[in-house]
Amino acid sequence: MIRIGLMSVLVGLLSLGAAVVGWTADKDGSRLTIVSPTEGAVIKGDSVKVQYKLSKGTEATHIHCYVDGEYQKGFKGVVKGLARGSHEIKVVAASHDHDALGAEAVVTIEVE
Repeated sequence: MIRIGLMSVLVGLLSLGAAVVGWTADKDGSRLTIVSPTEGAVIKGDSVKVQYKLSKGTEATHIHCYVDGEYQKGFKGVVKGLARGSHEIKVVAASHDHDALGAEAVVTIEVE
């Protein structure tokens, strides 16, 4: 009976991470996930809303966004001007001084 209860708890804990896309934690305790778009999402049009969850540690205050390795200056939650094809979207936790921290999340999308 205890074994069944333990397995139920383990399965439940594992399923909590099922919707999380590529998260990492930093030494300051920050955690970052991309909620949307999901890995492999097909996007119609040339823009996509990027929703993320940042659990701030002792240093993180905001995120920086990169598309195909290029910093998205002034990022306000929407990436615009995407050409057709595959694109990597990466968000990185940053400090008040804009220093990149170790917490980051990455997804690859396809634009039609």
